Amino acid sequence: MLILNLQSRMIYCGAVLLATLLGLATRAYGNQLPHFVSEHFGDAIWAGMIYLASRVLLIRHPLWMSLVLSLCFSFGIEFSQLYQAEWILHVRATTLGSLILGHGFLWIDLVRYTAGILFCWTLDQILQN
Repeated sequence: MLILNLQSRMIYCGAVLLATLLGLATRAYGNQLPHFVSEHFGDAIWAGMIYLASRVLLIRHPLWMSLVLSLCFSFGIEFSQLYQAEWILHVRATTLGSLILGHGFLWIDLVRYTAGILFCWTLDQILQN
């Protein structure tokens, strides 16, 4: 069981790395991608990466727990963008802060996050069976 958990964690870590690279690529090469892809996929991939990272941490727990946790985390980050204190604006002005916390609240981001998380959760369900 320990070996299986370690192997699963490694697979999820690889998936997190892949999602990170794909998400960054949508930003770096956005002008070369179809508009729909460059407009929506970065946020969806970011949220999918959050789901995959939660699986690394919650490997022994059911998939639905990672689904709920990643939705709550992603929505929490988005709603935190309504908070505009000077200190957090300075954090958001950094590259890492911008990638993690974003800049401005957008309702469409909640749809993007949900789509990315549901995609990863569905794929996870399929691959687990």
